[in-house]
Amino acid sequence: MLSITAIYAAFISLIYLTLTIRVIAMRRALKISLGDKDNPAIRQRIRSHANFAEYAPMGIILVAIIELNGGAAWIVHLFGLMVLLGRASHAAAFWKHPMNFPLRQLGMLLTMGQLGLAAIWLLLTAVF
Repeated sequence: MLSITAIYAAFISLIYLTLTIRVIAMRRALKISLGDKDNPAIRQRIRSHANFAEYAPMGIILVAIIELNGGAAWIVHLFGLMVLLGRASHAAAFWKHPMNFPLRQLGMLLTMGQLGLAAIWLLLTAVF
């Protein structure tokens, strides 16, 4: 059972849903059904949504594998928090136009850190 991963997957899904709704709302307001029509505000929302979709799945998959492999609860929570806070920070950085670069950097640092450290953790626990 993935009871810890389920918590982080639920929060990540809610953030993704929020980002999706924000893109849809702006598309409707601007009457842009496809693409961005060279509008920087909608482009920023689209990229925030897409970036989330690109990184969040791998992060949560790593958390799930660690939990399935019997990782200690604290390590599962650590990697879960890293992906959740990383993706939430990155998404929040894009909330207004222009974006908040320090928050974006924090989000990417947490996300990349989680991906790298969780991958190393899995390799070490699989080999040793």
